[in-house]
Amino acid sequence: MAIGYEGQAQVNRFVPAQTPTRPELNPVRPNGNRKGAMGKKLEAARNRYISRQLDLTDDEANKFWPLYNQYQQELTAVRILKRLNNSNSSANGTEQIDKEIYYESQLVGIRKRYRDSFSKILPPEKVSILYKSEQEFNDELIKQLSERSERAGN
Repeated sequence: MAIGYEGQAQVNRFVPAQTPTRPELNPVRPNGNRKGAMGKKLEAARNRYISRQLDLTDDEANKFWPLYNQYQQELTAVRILKRLNNSNSSANGTEQIDKEIYYESQLVGIRKRYRDSFSKILPPEKVSILYKSEQEFNDELIKQLSERSERAGN
């Protein structure tokens, strides 16, 4: 999985020097785990939610889930790079902003590419439901985390 997926003849002015062309799909955490328990629980909850929303046939599910897992791995790889960029305070603020925009464009490129791949498996209505369901799940997660934080007095 390369990071530059734009299908158009577009020239990216910015390519971060330290960005690998193939970020590791499942970065290993310092303790050797690829995902923490909370990450696995969130992933399972997201997949259950999407599964309910899409109401996939057996044939659709057999083709969809491996592709969806690959899609999530690619998004995660770019999000990790984006998070690392944001955690490093750069003396050159413009460079950091350019990297942020670059990573955002990579995320959009992945979503576009996979939209086309998902459309080969699912009808357009279900692809639309997929993207809406992901956003709904994320919105609900943020809402619940915010409510927990308020209850904890933060």
